[in-house]
Amino acid sequence: MNNEKIIQDMQQVVWQMKLDDIEENPDSEFEMFDCSACAKEKPLAGSIQYSKYRLCNDCVLLYETALKLNKIKNIEEFMEKTEEKRLEALCDFIKKDKQKENN
Repeated sequence: MNNEKIIQDMQQVVWQMKLDDIEENPDSEFEMFDCSACAKEKPLAGSIQYSKYRLCNDCVLLYETALKLNKIKNIEEFMEKTEEKRLEALCDFIKKDKQKENN
């Protein structure tokens, strides 16, 4: 199976997970949490708990695709590789928070 097909299949699976969560619990689309990987506030719908980390639907797609493509071996490795992304998100949050204080 080629990489493009793997990615397309994973996109469909992860999107369906989100739709299933919303169907099962419509509030999950509006219940928010801070994603362990991207550090952004995201809807609970489509998120998955991996060990001590909860990933948003977007990061679930990245994680599961990276696993399938043998780019990573486990959630800890994924978290290491996404550390820079988390730091950027936290810095953006701090900047926006400072701007609110100054206005």
